[in-house]
Amino acid sequence: MMITILVLMTTMVKSEEMTVDKIANNISELPSKVVTFIGNEKQKTIDYQTKVWADQKVKNAEMWSKLKSLFKGNNDS
Repeated sequence: MMITILVLMTTMVKSEEMTVDKIANNISELPSKVVTFIGNEKQKTIDYQTKVWADQKVKNAEMWSKLKSLFKGNNDS
């Protein structure tokens, strides 16, 4: 059992070897990746809110129209 675990651990370590250059490159790219991610999330949020607010504006107009027609119907009687 222990031999199997050691073999598996050795295999995993060899497959995930990272050089110092790769690590340094990943660290140097991190700020630009974070800025890009935040920019993309901000744009997604703006697009979503714009769509939802436009949909809600239409729904509110329909609701007010129904309410006005409901009260106008009662006043005409």
